[in-house]
Amino acid sequence: MKRPVRLGFNSVVMVVLFGTILGVVNFLAVRHNVRWDFSETKKFTLAPQTARSLRELPREVKATVFTSDQGPARMAYRDLFETYKAFTPKLTVEFVDPEKKPGLARRYGITRIDTAVLESGKQETRITSATEQELTNAILRVTKDDKKMVYFLTGHGEHALDDATEGGYSFFKEALERQGYTVRTLSLYDTKTVPANASVLVIGGPQQPMPAAEQSLIADYVNNGGRVLVMWDPASRADLEPLLANWGLKSDNRAVMDEQRIIGGDLTMPVVNNYGPHEITKNFRGIFTVFPFARPVSFQDAKAAEWQYEVLAKSSARSWASPIENGQIKDFDPNKGTAGPVALASVVTRKVSKRDDGRDADNRRKPAVVFIGDSDLAGNAFLNLAPGNSDFMLHAVAWLAEEKG
Repeated sequence: MKRPVRLGFNSVVMVVLFGTILGVVNFLAVRHNVRWDFSETKKFTLAPQTARSLRELPREVKATVFTSDQGPARMAYRDLFETYKAFTPKLTVEFVDPEKKPGLARRYGITRIDTAVLESGKQETRITSATEQELTNAILRVTKDDKKMVYFLTGHGEHALDDATEGGYSFFKEALERQGYTVRTLSLYDTKTVPANASVLVIGGPQQPMPAAEQSLIADYVNNGGRVLVMWDPASRADLEPLLANWGLKSDNRAVMDEQRIIGGDLTMPVVNNYGPHEITKNFRGIFTVFPFARPVSFQDAKAAEWQYEVLAKSSARSWASPIENGQIKDFDPNKGTAGPVALASVVTRKVSKRDDGRDADNRRKPAVVFIGDSDLAGNAFLNLAPGNSDFMLHAVAWLAEEKG
């Protein structure tokens, strides 16, 4: 009889001990707002830098997530925000189904499902994917009162920011402003310099020649730590080859054809889902970007010692590049063109001695240029046509502006 009694006693002790441990763990979790991550992929674990930023938030942040009550994105956003809230009491979240509250969605200007709007003070920005990088950058952006300046070059037939027609950039301007940027136009003919407060200079589809003096001003700006987004269309009269050559970039006058295209679209409208691993596009899996009329982009190997070249987006294996003569595509025959995949967008970053924070040794920003062989993808007709278009453009600007945690 003694053995069963002893075993029963041991069982009671183990139950009491286990219950005590659970009680202590629960007490500590409640007292210190701790959340343990037992998931296999550690999806509820934040980077130390993110956790530190959350603990040091200077003010309240409100997030409004516009997503379907039954959609998978709701769960992804919920898990992510719950993880963040474990590190700060200054973050509040509201979930809104835009089909049930269309008025609120219209008030916030929601054009895409699964969008989260973050607000703090007078600042506002938004994200469209539930990732740590996206959310952290957004929180940091809205808790700063200084807005970064994005300048759009004018004077050479570029897309106009105040043009609300299909070819205008008014939607792009509004999207950038919703992300918290101050957007201005810039005429180098008038200023003779790129403003010192420029976070990003955008060259949005020039159609007329750009004087050598202006190209030199842009090259000097980049050489001194500037960040530029260049969009250059096929058949454009703007000769940007000398400017691009400063950074090892090149593009001949061809148009990319692709048999992978949207319904109703023609061969000159590639639909891209082939992206590089760069920070701009690393989370683009399953997202499509439409390039309405694009030229190929490439790199001069002779500049490889000075510039790091990375492809951001490529056409499909069923694509090719065909020459353009007198403004017209010479031949639509894939057997007479350069076989794909063809790079449509790329980025170069200067290789320099740098400090731990990634800046030049002399404390300047690291020069970088994003080059896209098409400017219409950011136009009003296409910016919101495919999810990838707005994401691609906003991610490119954010990366150039160093909007990262």
